[in-house]
Amino acid sequence: MTITKIADGRMRGNIGEGFGVEIMYPGLSLTQDDSGIGPIGRIDRAQVQPGHLIGMHPHKDDEILAYIRGGEMLHRDTVGNEERLDQTHFMMMNAGHTFQHEELMLGKTTVRALQIFLRPHAPNLEPMVQFHDFVDEVSDDNWRLIAGPRKARLMVRSDVWVFDARLSAGTTLNCRPLLISELASLLFVVNGEIRFGNETVSEGESVFATSFEQHPMALTETDIVLFSFDADAQVYRGGMFSGNQKRAAEDVIHRGSVVARAART
Repeated sequence: MTITKIADGRMRGNIGEGFGVEIMYPGLSLTQDDSGIGPIGRIDRAQVQPGHLIGMHPHKDDEILAYIRGGEMLHRDTVGNEERLDQTHFMMMNAGHTFQHEELMLGKTTVRALQIFLRPHAPNLEPMVQFHDFVDEVSDDNWRLIAGPRKARLMVRSDVWVFDARLSAGTTLNCRPLLISELASLLFVVNGEIRFGNETVSEGESVFATSFEQHPMALTETDIVLFSFDADAQVYRGGMFSGNQKRAAEDVIHRGSVVARAART
């Protein structure tokens, strides 16, 4: 079993001006070739002030889970939805070939959320949006299935299952019974602190494991999200946000070199 700790994301924006987000590309700690890990492209940890509008913007070939941990917001999109989201009412945007949305922050409380960009198994799928009310804000000391390709309230078109849990201090939560032991896992600490193998993992940090031989133990009360997935499953790495940013950057450099050579000749 291999365990790799992944640092928290790079901060962009300014919460004092309305919007701040930490963007984490999990693959950058593992490989030189891909900014994601299999079906997990990118995880944003955002804080947005009440009244702030994130205007209409596009997505393509992204499967996007909106996981709200504080505040509420109003979602609107180009497939006709208008829906309030909060700590129990989650959303999966299966962007497919054409999709745009906007979010207006409601109430008087700062919105705290994860926007999780997963990779579909193929490009140019039909766009759709799903909503589900999970009733309880948290699942105490027990895994709760949020999204997956089957048997989940929110469907993702990829071989990845998303669970969450709130662990009380001192609790160890077994990962093995969830699915099959051959799957890899990524644990993301939303808040609090866990011990996983020899690693201490704090708020905003993650840990990647190639099997389920180790299990998280909470050092304080901790909210965690667990991704269980087949790292070798077929995924499309060209999504607008979930795609391989490493390859995209290399393509930009390559195109720039071609243009420069053409200009010299």
